[in-house]
Amino acid sequence: MNLPPLVLQAFRQPDLLISLSLADWDLLLRQARSANLLARLHVVLDERGLLEKVPQQPREHLEWSHATAERHTQAVRWEVSLIRKALAKAGVPIILLKGAAYVMAKLPSARGRLFTDIDIMVPKDRLNEVEAALMLHGWAATHHDAYDQRYYRTWMHELPPMRHVRRSTVIDVHHAILPETASIHPDPEKLLAAACALEEYEGLKVLAPTDMVLHSAAHLFHDGELENGLRDLVDIDSLLRYFSTLPMFWPELAERAVELELTRPLFYALRYATKILHTPIPRDTMDAARIGRPNPFTMALMDRLFTRALMPAHPSCSDAFSGGARWLLYVRANWLRMPPFLLARHLFHKAFISTRAD
Repeated sequence: MNLPPLVLQAFRQPDLLISLSLADWDLLLRQARSANLLARLHVVLDERGLLEKVPQQPREHLEWSHATAERHTQAVRWEVSLIRKALAKAGVPIILLKGAAYVMAKLPSARGRLFTDIDIMVPKDRLNEVEAALMLHGWAATHHDAYDQRYYRTWMHELPPMRHVRRSTVIDVHHAILPETASIHPDPEKLLAAACALEEYEGLKVLAPTDMVLHSAAHLFHDGELENGLRDLVDIDSLLRYFSTLPMFWPELAERAVELELTRPLFYALRYATKILHTPIPRDTMDAARIGRPNPFTMALMDRLFTRALMPAHPSCSDAFSGGARWLLYVRANWLRMPPFLLARHLFHKAFISTRAD
């Protein structure tokens, strides 16, 4: 029986890491770095008081990654304060999503996380105001091609990414959590209505605990964002462990998934969190989530695809089928994102027309 990659062992049983050889540490650090989990590994060891037992060379790498993550966190806080300032006069409710939400809500998921952009969600009927206000404060639209502009504004769940002209920071402005053309349609009004205010930051909100988990599940298992798949699964694991202490969280999670049409992403999130990271989930919740389980053939196929695609993109974590698994899940994500005719048209344009224009 093949042993799981060291990076999985690290998150399942951190206490075992102190017995690793230097060669094992070298491999573990490479796997964690390829998954963007090096700083998170520092957090896991630090929380358990194991950091001082790590040999000097790998500990130095972990300390450097920790310092980088701390700078990222500070940058996120600063950037959010500037976004908040830019949108203050508009009076638009701002919901922070994903990593920025974890940071500003001081969730454990924020520790050791690296960031490439800030994601916010606003009401769809206020998009023009939000975009105009951000442009006045230095953010400019990207993707200037006319087709790309139409793609985002007509079919997607967000504006084209906006980049600040001086700081080069990127903000993604969402009005929903899945594309308009997707096969399922979580109601953004329900998400907005249930969002929780951040007491220390007037005008800022984050999704409710159940909705935060469901958004992470939809992002990973429906929208097909697998570039940081294992890191995102670690986020889900952290959210589930943290929110599990809230009264009624577990039964409300499955009920909310039904309400938001997210039963399938939730099923996959719970299945692979337990399978890959050994996340403790109550049996009643697993049973309730089975409403989103696919047919046996699809389930067997998804197991073979996700258990490969969610591993770090490192040779030691891959086999001959890993590349094919990631490609098939990319195709699946596009299939779920658009109806067949629109998808065919989009792929044709990107393959032949946009390439020629570039």
